[in-house]
Amino acid sequence: MANPGQALSYKIGQLKIQELRDRAETELGDKFDIREYHKQVLETGCVPLQLLENKIDRWIADTKG
Repeated sequence: MANPGQALSYKIGQLKIQELRDRAETELGDKFDIREYHKQVLETGCVPLQLLENKIDRWIADTKG
């Protein structure tokens, strides 16, 4: 392993994105759209995970209506 710090940060990000997806699927049920979820995550770009979590929480609330 050439850069363990990079590998760790990648894995932490992957786990957080999966956690947020699971939360969105649970809370939105039939309203959950995987394409829209991916759009929300990807259009944000590189941001701290807390900001991404806040954004996804707002998206969930807005989608619920």
